[in-house]
Amino acid sequence: MRTLLALLLTAAATPLMAQCPADAAFLTVNRPLDAARAAAADGRLTILAMGSSSIEGVGASAPERSFVPLLERGLAARLPGVDVTVVNRGIGGENAGETAARFPAAIEAAQPDLILWQLGANDVLQDRSEDAFLTDFRAGQELLADSGADVIVIDSQRVPEDRDLDFIRGRNPALGAFAALTALEAGRVGYGVFHRFGTMAGWSGLEAGGVGPDGLHLNDAGYACWAELTAESLARALR
Repeated sequence: MRTLLALLLTAAATPLMAQCPADAAFLTVNRPLDAARAAAADGRLTILAMGSSSIEGVGASAPERSFVPLLERGLAARLPGVDVTVVNRGIGGENAGETAARFPAAIEAAQPDLILWQLGANDVLQDRSEDAFLTDFRAGQELLADSGADVIVIDSQRVPEDRDLDFIRGRNPALGAFAALTALEAGRVGYGVFHRFGTMAGWSGLEAGGVGPDGLHLNDAGYACWAELTAESLARALR
């Protein structure tokens, strides 16, 4: 019997979008993606994905069903003639500062044209203040300044409201506040933003809203939707 993921991956984009809709505001491009567009025009695009467990792929039933592999395949299908590589450097449990500290080595190894930085969710779950988060965000910006790559940040995910799990109960207001802060700061420095928190509110048509039984990590359907929306909006921005 075909799995839900197989159905999602083999369906046309429109049916999938109907289950996890997002309007054009899913991606805000605050500055033209010049480095990534030039790389795509030359036929070779390298993306470095940094962040915590959702970048790493925790919760997917198999590695190939997680965000990074699905994004790579989705972009390759939408950018014919472009050799697309998405490098996965997600480590579960990291806050913004811990991810930022890994930037120099990861950038040196990957030589990316575009950096995706997922941040915010663990800062909320670790009860860190907005000031501490913003300090780490800005420290990361300094480490990214000389990379020559475009940067798009991915804001906090949404957690289910109906799960009897103490560690996520009542967290969405803070996650939303950190998402708003992320967008504000990204706009100030010209980073793009994937608005994941707001978009997940429309995922009621997905199995468990796209979130696995632990109430935090995405399931296969959630990863498939997130990757599809990201690939579609990013490919559109690079054309």
